[in-house]
Amino acid sequence: MSADKTVLITGASSGIGRATAELFAQRGWTVAATMRKPETSDLASKSDRIRLFKLDVTDQASVEAAVADVIAQCGGIDVVVNNAGYGLMGPFEAQTDEQIRRQFETNLFGVLNVTRAVLPHMRERRQGRIVNVGSAAGRMTLPLYSMYSATKWALEGFSEGLWFELRQHNIKVKIIEPGMIKTDFFERSREVATKPGLTAYDDFVAQVAPNLKAWEEAGAESDVVARSIWRASTSIWPRLRYQPNATFTVWGRGWVPGHLYVRLIRRLFNAW
Repeated sequence: MSADKTVLITGASSGIGRATAELFAQRGWTVAATMRKPETSDLASKSDRIRLFKLDVTDQASVEAAVADVIAQCGGIDVVVNNAGYGLMGPFEAQTDEQIRRQFETNLFGVLNVTRAVLPHMRERRQGRIVNVGSAAGRMTLPLYSMYSATKWALEGFSEGLWFELRQHNIKVKIIEPGMIKTDFFERSREVATKPGLTAYDDFVAQVAPNLKAWEEAGAESDVVARSIWRASTSIWPRLRYQPNATFTVWGRGWVPGHLYVRLIRRLFNAW
């Protein structure tokens, strides 16, 4: 793919989204970096190829307005990177219906909203790529992340199904399944669910949470995922899934017997 292309990235204010925006700009692409509060971001100062747009993936009107603005200002959209998301952590019993719905609205329905908005444009041009940032937690599960994993597992099914549908229109679908990455996930992009009076899980949380955080701190940098997104966006190889810093983890899920794999995860995170 030539350099005179435009990529729209959701959740570009920090972490993987920001690293991806900077990488594409460095390599000559026009970057439509979208976020809920572009007025608070300094990302546009990093390159004259980066333009900021206001977009809330949970608001269909906001999505449609942003997509229309990007097409008008940039001349088209060649690649969409559905990156916006966050993690809801904590025992399922402590999670409210509102918290669970918000997790799905952002991580799953937000992707559907953006994808639905760009597909008519891509079909008309008979070209485009949809790159969905999932997680290794969409192929496995982690203790205390039942709802986060549920959204990422659902994203896997949606992406693979869409892959079949869009081939006839020359639109490619890719799934990025990162392992643990050093971002501000634990400080900025995570919500911890608690319930007054519910103490039955306190010991379990106290055992597991430090190990989850330690695993994140030992993870790869966001740039590793950004490079995988770049490959998924530009490679001619007909590959559906990419696993930056997660190849062994995902491979193990497919080949290690289930009861042994679960025991390995329990031991890794002290989830007894």
